[in-house]
Amino acid sequence: MLNENGHPLWRSTPPRNGQQDEQKTNVQPSGSPTFLPTEFKIGGNAGAPLTRRVKNISSGLFEMRHLTALFLGNNQLQVIPSGISQLCNLTLLDLSHNKIRNLPKEIGDMISLCHLYLNSNQLRVLPYELGKLFRLQTFALAHNPLSPEISKIYQDLNGDKKLLQYLLDHLALNIIPPPERNWIAARNIDPDKPIATFTILCYNVLCDKYATSNLYSYCPQWALNWECRKQYILKEIFNYSADIITLQEVETEQFKTLFQPKLEVEGYTGVFYPKSRSKTMNEEEKKYVDGCAIFWKKDKFEMERNQPIEFTKVAIEKAQAHENMLNRVMPRDNIALAAVLRIKDNLYGPHRVPPNTNDNVSGSLLVVCTAHIHWDPEFCDVKLIQSMMLVHELQKLLDIVAVKYSLNVQQIPVLICGDFNSLPDSGVVEFLSKGAISKDHPDLKSFREESCLSCLSSDLKDQRNFTHSLRLDSAVDTAQIPYTNYTLDFKGTIDYIFATPQSLARLGTLGPLDSTWVQQNKFVGFPQPHVPSDHIPIMAQYAVIPASHQRSLPPIQHYGSSHSGGFGAIGR
Repeated sequence: MLNENGHPLWRSTPPRNGQQDEQKTNVQPSGSPTFLPTEFKIGGNAGAPLTRRVKNISSGLFEMRHLTALFLGNNQLQVIPSGISQLCNLTLLDLSHNKIRNLPKEIGDMISLCHLYLNSNQLRVLPYELGKLFRLQTFALAHNPLSPEISKIYQDLNGDKKLLQYLLDHLALNIIPPPERNWIAARNIDPDKPIATFTILCYNVLCDKYATSNLYSYCPQWALNWECRKQYILKEIFNYSADIITLQEVETEQFKTLFQPKLEVEGYTGVFYPKSRSKTMNEEEKKYVDGCAIFWKKDKFEMERNQPIEFTKVAIEKAQAHENMLNRVMPRDNIALAAVLRIKDNLYGPHRVPPNTNDNVSGSLLVVCTAHIHWDPEFCDVKLIQSMMLVHELQKLLDIVAVKYSLNVQQIPVLICGDFNSLPDSGVVEFLSKGAISKDHPDLKSFREESCLSCLSSDLKDQRNFTHSLRLDSAVDTAQIPYTNYTLDFKGTIDYIFATPQSLARLGTLGPLDSTWVQQNKFVGFPQPHVPSDHIPIMAQYAVIPASHQRSLPPIQHYGSSHSGGFGAIGR
């Protein structure tokens, strides 16, 4: 807030006795730590003579990175060095009442700024980079000879906010697309041998209702708009052309009017299931409920059946009148969706079906699951229990499929994809990848040692662990892909593709988004132009291992790393 002279109110009082208002520090008692001042003022006041006003800023000032407020008003400054951006902790910068004609674009990197005073200078144009200052609450520009276009926007109602958005929107127009993500090979295959291979994509597309300007204020409005984002999302999906696509945060109406018809044109068909809250809503409200979807190429797979997994419903069934389960787990209406697919000859490619029937996986089944686990970091227990429910329900589905088609459960290939909202060192990933988790694991919180979870465990004789009988291997290597979710407040890997390595040999994975491109554009989070979601898609390629070539499973205490089956055509 400014006074009538255009100065910040909290610094508007003239210094006493004509003395300069210098920064004061408290004298610390002997032996006490020295605390650096966080505010600093240089130069004159409104009534100070010109000889006491500063014309240049020493570069030494930029070493004071602890500063949170810097007052440089009422001086004779004409140039602001780009080095000012090194003061990354500034929340207030007063450059008012100077002779500044141009601002360095690097000011846009000072994203902690909440108050920026530029009034009473000689500014005509502004660098577009100022639009990146999404935390600004005060943007003072009065009494500058601004260009007509900038002046018109600024003088409008809420003009400061509109001008910042205008600058950000125009800055984003100059952003070039990122380079193609590289492919990371895990195994080589013999090109002369027919092998059934496929790719699978996992992608949280960021539901429109969650993509608010308050949450993603660093993103240009046009790039945050669903009409724009949906085009980039489809472009990404089509570009990767995966044989199987698993999606999260798909709105019900968008599945019907966008994803299903657009992907059908590209040769896909699919299934969708919304979050459980949809059951309590009218038809209009249901349109905006998000859920999970699975698509597959019709020429390579056909669906035998699909099975939604509602964690709310499972919680009620397994609660056994347990108050904590009913109060903490049951209200979270996250879901998963599984599809049982039958492999077609085209998975081998034209005229590539093996002559030996023991090597032929055509007609075999493949179980694909997509899941969206609860998001709140404070509910790590809910995330872990939902993951336990997920595997438990999948095991039930596998048992049904095995009986119906006279199969060995352990030989059925399984893929579990999704947004698990859990880091690699979490209880969720430990349970899924190692097949067991201690009953007193800290992520279980108040559920530690609770008997109500025993019904979700595959080995009731194990007194120390909750277990599952699937052997799962993650396709995401965090050493190569440091994040799958990239926002202002969080950057990390929370999306995964898990597969049963005894029946699926991983051939490769899609590499990370180009880090140089992200750094050069100084993105603090996604979405951004060319990155339409706060998640990046992950993808892997697998070869289906015929049952006759699958290796016997290791004992449960030994797995957690990959124990892939293999046959002659596949090697590292």
